[in-house]
Amino acid sequence: MKKPKVPIISSINEVHRLLDLPGPKHPLISLFDTRDERINLSRLPVSYVTTLYKISFIEKLGGKFRYGQGYYDFDEGSMVFTAPKQVMGSMSMYQGNEGYSLIFHQDFLQGFPLAAKIRQYGFFSYSSNEALHLSEQERAIVSSIFKIIEEELNSRIDAFSQEVVIAQIELLLAYAKRFYKRQFLTRQAATSDLLQQFEAALNSYFQKEKPVDQGFPTVQYLADQLNYTPNYLSDLLRSLTGLSAQQHIHEQLIERSKELLATTTLTVSEVAYRLGFEHPQSFSRLFKTKTQLTPAQFKSSLI
Repeated sequence: MKKPKVPIISSINEVHRLLDLPGPKHPLISLFDTRDERINLSRLPVSYVTTLYKISFIEKLGGKFRYGQGYYDFDEGSMVFTAPKQVMGSMSMYQGNEGYSLIFHQDFLQGFPLAAKIRQYGFFSYSSNEALHLSEQERAIVSSIFKIIEEELNSRIDAFSQEVVIAQIELLLAYAKRFYKRQFLTRQAATSDLLQQFEAALNSYFQKEKPVDQGFPTVQYLADQLNYTPNYLSDLLRSLTGLSAQQHIHEQLIERSKELLATTTLTVSEVAYRLGFEHPQSFSRLFKTKTQLTPAQFKSSLI
């Protein structure tokens, strides 16, 4: 039996229609104050995919809502960011909320630098257990930005409205980046444990000689082993060591390749194969980038 198709919500107007609200004032952006009694998120489909960006500030959550493969159920003072093509869902046990949800189409950003820059904010693809938890002071800052956006969208929209709103979205994202950095640092014990777990998973992958069959380890594989999303894992590691998950993998590949080149009679091609490279040229290119020597030059320098 075929699974029913997950509906796709592709416009602001469609969101308003599903929530039984009047049409939006702007076709590409809308802000919901969840204290509005007309808003009941349980009217949304159980699961759906949206082509919209969504930034939610949750001061108080009276229920749970589907987010990816799990449910978001933090009580208060947190933010969730979702990007187009992510699986979302309706609220369950809906008891009313306090907070804001800003939804906007990518086209709203066209002609502004944020259109390209927004893809650089990794937290748009974090999972529910990686939400941003805010202090009281941080909540006040976020709330003030949402109120500015709300006032701008509810007032008479003019030639400057888009520029003002986008500036506020950019400010909101900049603060979110700062607050996530704070969250990583205040959970330093957990991130230190994560680094050990990451290195253990990486070492295990090489020791079991998985690269021969599966290629060199990917960030996605290691994130799955540690129950994080790839972006969150990379951002955590970068906050702790200055290196992303991909850079850590490359460092490990270089160290292991040096060991094999120095202690075995394997050729450069055989070392590349042992480490999971499909093409020796790719291995040689990475090695030279990291060491300023080709693998053959490195091997020769040991004689």
